Amino acid sequence: MTTFEERTTVHAFRDDALGEHDAVGLAEAIRRGEVGAAEAARAAAERVRAVEARLNAVQVHIDAPVHATGAAGAFAGVPTFVKDNTDYLGLPTGHGSTAFTPRAARRHAPFARQFLSSGVTVLGKTRLPEFGFSPTTEYEGAEPVRNPWNTSRSAGGSSGGSAALVAAGAVPIAHANDGGGSIRIPAACCGLVGLKPTRGRVLANALSHRLPLDIVSDGVVSRSVRDTAAFLAAAERYWRNPKLPPLGLVEGPSERRLRIGFLLDSPNGVRCDPATRAAVTETAATLERLGHTVEPVEPALDPRFTEDFLTYWGLLSFLIGATGRTLGADFDRHRMDGLSRGLREAYLENWRRTPGVLRRLKRTREAYAAAFRGLDLLLSPVLAHTTPPIGHLSPAVPYPALIERILAYVAFTPLDNVVGTPSLSVPAVSTTEDGMPIGVMFSGRPGSERALLEVAFALEADRPFRRVQDA
Repeated sequence: MTTFEERTTVHAFRDDALGEHDAVGLAEAIRRGEVGAAEAARAAAERVRAVEARLNAVQVHIDAPVHATGAAGAFAGVPTFVKDNTDYLGLPTGHGSTAFTPRAARRHAPFARQFLSSGVTVLGKTRLPEFGFSPTTEYEGAEPVRNPWNTSRSAGGSSGGSAALVAAGAVPIAHANDGGGSIRIPAACCGLVGLKPTRGRVLANALSHRLPLDIVSDGVVSRSVRDTAAFLAAAERYWRNPKLPPLGLVEGPSERRLRIGFLLDSPNGVRCDPATRAAVTETAATLERLGHTVEPVEPALDPRFTEDFLTYWGLLSFLIGATGRTLGADFDRHRMDGLSRGLREAYLENWRRTPGVLRRLKRTREAYAAAFRGLDLLLSPVLAHTTPPIGHLSPAVPYPALIERILAYVAFTPLDNVVGTPSLSVPAVSTTEDGMPIGVMFSGRPGSERALLEVAFALEADRPFRRVQDA
């Protein structure tokens, strides 16, 4: 592993229009007339140029960004990026793949419209691993997205490009989405706040309506809890799901004391490394000091859950391979990367299990609900071990070894995708020996984003989150 002395840290913070503002702070400065929206966009573009050669986080730049129409929105004039698996009018949507030539989108995706309603200025699109399958943003034939805390380490995935830009200070907030941990994993790797909303809390993408089990939720990665809270409030002002309790703007911790369960190891037997265990244990102690009740729990999941989720992941790769011509006329599934091909081939060996897999995955909500009896939230690791070096999870690694490494790493996040419940990654106080961030995760019942944000606000107030420029 890379030692602290060998670390190469990259950031773009400087004395310009963005300063050290988070998105809420920058929007306030723009509203007060202290900073112009065009000035903020230029400063962000300059910051991106300053770090992009080291981070490789951007897929598409917009040369002349157009300020969104939501002039009174929470983030009016705040520069940002959209992840490159979401349609943005006029820009190609490449899904991180070289299996086809992407074409320009004819319209904004529904979530893109919801995001734009907050008033953001989109500067381009961020990179992701092919079709978002990997927990690291790496490729077989291109440079990986690198972590600004240490450029020899993964930035996480699949929203790795967004996380790298936000952590580096290039923009204060960026779009992310999560189908198995893809908001929370890069947030944990890059020392950010990342909340996967409840299924249906924000507008779904077109693919979600066609899936037998919708596991993807859109959101953002940010450097402050208030930015994530402000995003959800802004999204709700554009559209609110009447089946979920209204959220409104969460502005700080609550005086309500919660009963929080915590676990250190995955219910399916993956044991966490010492640094991760220490981070979760320290967070539990902090919560108790703040007046909450924290107690160990052992959720009883079907022992086939991991295998079933992997089979479902393989089904998604199979479906992409079978329908890829809808993405581009030259789509060739043989050009998909090693992870995508391996998932597809593994699925074809087990496709007859699909009905049982879907039944069991849908029943997971019963075990999840049982684990929450008498509890308000659940505290756990985000990942089973700390951020790996570039190459450890590369799609060039032979599939049998690669999938074994992924399952030993991504052992906690998929549960909330299957059940559809909200889940939040925040930086722990403790770090690795060489100063890398470690994320801890809070999960709740459907619609419980307010409780998640209030706890995160309390932790942030107790010990402000470290920034890469302080490393």
